Amino acid sequence: MEMTHIEYDAVVVGSGPNGLAAAITLQHAGVRTLLLEAKATIGGGLRTEELTLPGFRHDVCSAIHPMAVASPFLQSLPLEKFGLEYIHPPVCVAHPLDHGDAALLYRSLNRTATLLQQDSINYHKLYDPLVRHWPDIAADTLGPLSIPAHPLRMAQFGLRAITPATNLSKKFETEKAKALWAGIAAHAITPLSSVASSAIGLVLTIAAHTTGWPLPKGGSVSIAHAMANYFESLGGKIETNTPIEKLSQLPSSRAVLFDLSPRRLLGIAGHRFSDTYRRQLSRYRYGPGIFKADWALDAPIPFTNEGCRQAGTVHIGGTLQEIAFSENETGHGRHTERPFILLAQQSLFDPSRTPQGKHTAYAYCHVPNGSTRDYTEIIETHIEHHAPGFKERILARHTMDTAALETYNANYIGGDIIGGAADIRQLFTRPALRSSSYRTSAKGLYLCSASTPPGGGVHGLCGFHAAKRALRDMFPERSKK
Repeated sequence: MEMTHIEYDAVVVGSGPNGLAAAITLQHAGVRTLLLEAKATIGGGLRTEELTLPGFRHDVCSAIHPMAVASPFLQSLPLEKFGLEYIHPPVCVAHPLDHGDAALLYRSLNRTATLLQQDSINYHKLYDPLVRHWPDIAADTLGPLSIPAHPLRMAQFGLRAITPATNLSKKFETEKAKALWAGIAAHAITPLSSVASSAIGLVLTIAAHTTGWPLPKGGSVSIAHAMANYFESLGGKIETNTPIEKLSQLPSSRAVLFDLSPRRLLGIAGHRFSDTYRRQLSRYRYGPGIFKADWALDAPIPFTNEGCRQAGTVHIGGTLQEIAFSENETGHGRHTERPFILLAQQSLFDPSRTPQGKHTAYAYCHVPNGSTRDYTEIIETHIEHHAPGFKERILARHTMDTAALETYNANYIGGDIIGGAADIRQLFTRPALRSSSYRTSAKGLYLCSASTPPGGGVHGLCGFHAAKRALRDMFPERSKK
């Protein structure tokens, strides 16, 4: 479609959760906004497709959404009026251990602590104040660096967040509590010995005890559809099948926001940037990738532990020491025979995902960036260890290595699904150390992807904060709306 003569106040390139969030924020402020998507369908990491057999609907990337329901921005939108419904499994996270035991994370903090027995008091000491004060610090925790509204409470969180996860684990005495913590901290996809490796684990655990770890009915694509429908109800416009390779392809506008990786942004607009900013983006570091598998199953996964059969998310990685070793190996570019595995069982709680009586399962493990190794057998064998008979229930499988993931979404550089290494150097100042992480060095051009604070996850906050910055800079008359 010829669009060179179509003018908008703002254009957003990329329709992942952050691109959708940016577009909604701009349009809600009265800024006429066009959202462009390269592929035939919107969503980025929010897509659900029949990857294995007809009638079996699998989440292509994101699956379980604690940050979506914890996000102050997404929860401010009337998405339920546009068809979005969340389902809460009885158990947020299960972490199977040997001999049929498992650590279980419930929405109830008290129930979780009680089941940790010897570590019950320790668990309460760590999380009670963080959960109680979360409403006061959520906005500051999930945004760019700024002066916090509640400095003392933010400091209480911050001191723990910048502690290596291996050190924070010393607050617990039992292997069960330490393993549960290690599995949640490993969502950061960074060595557990790294400074700030606790930040994401703390936020995810607080989310579990405040708003839960739900899955969207019908698949992750339901979030994208609800956001897109809301954006269009505000008067916004969406164009799919519109890949952007250079700025000249865009219609004229006062602002352009890119839901893209720094590498892709350089390819499109690098000629407009200062030498310093161009150099900063070229040095941006990407983290480990993932190897992902989806299965069509004849029956649910037969986990030995009953709690695992009630969990939306299952962490398979063994003890704290085993997870720390595998995450360190992966973080340093080495393969391991015992990778940390994240598994989701959406069809147990959402029968719309499969034909009657059948099931799906979803899992991925962390691998070195750019890895081409096939981890199918390793993943299935580790699941089988905790669920004897799992392999016999597989009707079909679909796998994606890091190259396939980057083909699916060009922002997943080397299979990195969280937009860049999440270490202390890039956690709060991504993609470059500037007065605003969202501004580029070219007036009117902004970055709104997961490569900006607060980083990866389906929360829309990168897009929201980038759009707020663009409003203050380019549309001051509408920035307070």
